[in-house]
Amino acid sequence: MQFETELILDMIGALFMVPFLYLLNQLIFKRLQKKHSFFNKKLMNRLFCYHMFFGILYYAYAFLNPSDSHKYFLWPQNDSKSWVDFFGTETTFVNFISYPFINGLGFSYEMMMILYAWFGFVGFVYAYLFFKESIALEVKVFKHVDLLTLILFLPNMHFWTASMGKGAIIFLGLMLFAYSIKEPKKRIAGLLLGSFLIFYIRPHVFLLLTIGGLGGFLMGKDSVSWKKKGLICLTLIAGLFLIQDKILAVVHLNNSTDLLGDFIKFASKRSNDLNNAGSGVNMAGYSLPEKFFTFWFRPLFFDSPSILGIIVSAENLVYLLLFLKIVKIDFLKFLKNAPVNVRISLVLFLITSFAMTFVMSNLGIIIRQKSMVMYFLFFVIYYYLAHEKTLSINLNLKLSNTVNLAKAA
Repeated sequence: MQFETELILDMIGALFMVPFLYLLNQLIFKRLQKKHSFFNKKLMNRLFCYHMFFGILYYAYAFLNPSDSHKYFLWPQNDSKSWVDFFGTETTFVNFISYPFINGLGFSYEMMMILYAWFGFVGFVYAYLFFKESIALEVKVFKHVDLLTLILFLPNMHFWTASMGKGAIIFLGLMLFAYSIKEPKKRIAGLLLGSFLIFYIRPHVFLLLTIGGLGGFLMGKDSVSWKKKGLICLTLIAGLFLIQDKILAVVHLNNSTDLLGDFIKFASKRSNDLNNAGSGVNMAGYSLPEKFFTFWFRPLFFDSPSILGIIVSAENLVYLLLFLKIVKIDFLKFLKNAPVNVRISLVLFLITSFAMTFVMSNLGIIIRQKSMVMYFLFFVIYYYLAHEKTLSINLNLKLSNTVNLAKAA
């Protein structure tokens, strides 16, 4: 009886947080409206309600199924450790973020779930800014569906970023980084905070992000001189050298004398472990195209006959249909003169996908992990379709002007 009473009180406390966070959002939105005339406050409020629904849905899921969110709530309550002791990478950093809320403000498990759901929502706000600032044109897919709205409301993306854990924080860091990198001088604080969150949650993703950024930057035809490009590259390489131990420690290679050989052994062992954990697929026996297809678009309907599996499969089918829109010769021509943020997004997406395919062989984990990078693919697709629409509009306008001149003559 006492447990049930405490549970009800904790749930009421969590529900009271929602209107407070809603009001906090309005202050944030007001500031963003001043910076960006395109900012749609009504759409973001709808997105907030939608995301909070998934926060509640995940809470129900975690109540009935094993979830790491319970461990993330218990670990910071270790009496033998202080807040500073939790400052580190990966799981430790999640505990570091949670510590003052749990031990200082007395947040319950339910309140922490709502808080982390809000962190994930802020990631979607920056995803919206990332897309809309670069692409003002509205793009319709499947005849009448607004592409940006479709991307923002994909359910799987919300489900895995609406709970206490790494998912919400890494997504926030990635989208904040993506938004800030467009104007790094003006948004240096956002760029540093996004990089900080990415590095401390997933150091290896930070490594891939840096490599992807360098690749996209160097392949461009921008006006930046090679001297400046070389200076930026040397700075980033020096930074990676300083933090290499933390990055390699993630895959237990910080003391390795044969990085390539030891990584292959680690990837093979990791893949086998995940394959034996349920929902396994034999990724080791797949060709590279099959590995990419599995990581990007599976499970599909033949993989998951359950209700949840059908929902995830339907979303993956949307991913596949959107991807097919760039499987064209014209897309390669577009890439030659694509802006730097498009190239960085594509290179980052491909490099991360390539790395993940060597250690992923469990569909359940693939569903969660790919939510980190799919938005970079969506950005490329969205930009390309907007580019094609612009060319079509310009062509129609040119033809119309030609016809009008012919009639006038």
